[in-house]
Amino acid sequence: MKKVLVVEDDPNISDLLCLHLRDLECEVEVAFDGQEGYEKSTESIYDLIVLDLMLPKLDGLEVCRKIRAREDHSPIMMLTAKSEEIDKILGLEIGADDYLTKPFSVREFLARVKAIFRRTQMFESARKTQGTPEVLSYGELEIDLTKRKVMLGENRIELTPKEFDLLALMATHPGRSYSREELLNLIWGYEFSGYEHTVNAHVNRLRSKIESEEKKPRFVLTTWGIGYRFNDEL
Repeated sequence: MKKVLVVEDDPNISDLLCLHLRDLECEVEVAFDGQEGYEKSTESIYDLIVLDLMLPKLDGLEVCRKIRAREDHSPIMMLTAKSEEIDKILGLEIGADDYLTKPFSVREFLARVKAIFRRTQMFESARKTQGTPEVLSYGELEIDLTKRKVMLGENRIELTPKEFDLLALMATHPGRSYSREELLNLIWGYEFSGYEHTVNAHVNRLRSKIESEEKKPRFVLTTWGIGYRFNDEL
């Protein structure tokens, strides 16, 4: 059973989220302000934290920042009535795994939740069944799957959660080619076409951070006509 914390000050929305999360057989706890939400996050380990942006006492961005500052890597999905791009970018850059703008459909919310759970399970299964180590080393590139930490030589590379998930997924299965549709489904939970540009944009940003020459990548390669793969010859 997955354990989920919902931090949302609107009781109607929190009740709706709890109802559908429990339909997924999740154990759900609720907090109605940011301070209470942060305190609960320190008292237990959650498989997912659903975090509203506009909260009393402590806003969602600050809660997210404080959670990540203590090296807690519980998946965080941010909810907000704001649609401005700057809020979305800021939320993702400080460590949110996903971002959903109100009003949202229950179908999309559940798809995103399932994608987060599936991704977490995928990495756990890879470590157990394939004997994947906690730290992957490919030349000067080191990927710590537990701490979600990436080092390139002596430099720590700051990746957004989605960038890290893309890298970790491909690096734990080097040589396997993933289509853009597969990556959308596994990383974002979008089970429909039309968002392939999202994958391309994230891969480009990832390459800009870990590749010395973006036009001649060493780590994340393009499989022409299919999608992307991690270099299995390193």
